[in-house]
Amino acid sequence: MLTMTINHQVRLASRPVGLPRRADWSFTEEPVAEPGDGTFLVKILYISLDPAMRGWLNESRSYIAPVAIGDVMRALALGRVIASNHPRFADGDDVSRPVRRAGIHAFRRQARPEGRS
Repeated sequence: MLTMTINHQVRLASRPVGLPRRADWSFTEEPVAEPGDGTFLVKILYISLDPAMRGWLNESRSYIAPVAIGDVMRALALGRVIASNHPRFADGDDVSRPVRRAGIHAFRRQARPEGRS
């Protein structure tokens, strides 16, 4: 059973001009659901703030698609499995993944990846 029931997220609200401002972000909450078959829930413990992230806020061609307006801001994350229905991941396992490959978005408190390695 989960003890955390609300997931807090940081979403891009508008494309910054110059330095990002508070108005460029929205702060949202959503319920945290129990993980389904083959998935697990991760509590995000650490995020990486990298210079490349500023480029992801622009709507221009790059090595990675820009963060869409309304999307959770992506980043590298380190977290701990807090509930699992996946055979390869147990409660208490430490996990990390870049960007969105496993569904871990750093600027939120929890994520539900699909269990890819």
